[in-house]
Amino acid sequence: MANTLSGKKVLVVGGTSGMGFSTAKFSLLDHAAEVIVASSTKERVDSAVARLEALISEHKLKGKVSGFVVDAMKPEAVKELMAKVGELDHLVWTATGEIRFNTFKDVNLQEQRDMFDARFWGLATAAQVAKFRPGASITHTTGTILHRPQPGWGLLCGGAGAVDALTRGLAIDLAPVRVNCICPGAVRTELWRMLPQEMLDLRMEELTKKLPVKHVADGDEVADAYLFCMKCRYVTGQTIVVDGGGVLV
Repeated sequence: MANTLSGKKVLVVGGTSGMGFSTAKFSLLDHAAEVIVASSTKERVDSAVARLEALISEHKLKGKVSGFVVDAMKPEAVKELMAKVGELDHLVWTATGEIRFNTFKDVNLQEQRDMFDARFWGLATAAQVAKFRPGASITHTTGTILHRPQPGWGLLCGGAGAVDALTRGLAIDLAPVRVNCICPGAVRTELWRMLPQEMLDLRMEELTKKLPVKHVADGDEVADAYLFCMKCRYVTGQTIVVDGGGVLV
């Protein structure tokens, strides 16, 4: 019988948009018993829960969905969230903090801390206090900027490297809980919302031409990788690259 998420409880921090929301959606479609989404604003959480409830109704699914507001950059808030959700089968972490691009000499280092706080310390805090059931997993997120730095992305590259290394360390410290990381390339999600639509369309067109697959993924496509890590009992300590061809984009 094919492995599914039937009967499993899944928490997706950063699950109200992009790859996180797609992972929450496909977890329900894969028959998870309970999916919990968490994000920084009540508006986003309420919207995501409503969309997921509509999905449950449309497909006559048995799973249930709930949502919590959490500031992933604050350890106490993360600890409070983990206490509320109780025992878990799978923790998915796609929270990023606010990403800012600038030349390194001009960047405000203090303003960049929230990205590291959300991606690294937020995850570490959750992993430390979470209550996991047998067969549990953690799947979190880095990016291909780790392998292909670009001007103005130096600090983002550093944070990506720290998250990548944390994967292997936690896989040992938390065993037999499995810990893996997804490393997406260019993905069309709400993360690009800081760009004007005309500029975004131009950027997507440029990427499409450069990538060997001639296609920029959306969150739904990348969600497959998160579900694989949740369901495959024989993978841990791995960073899985999900990219359209490994070119400098």
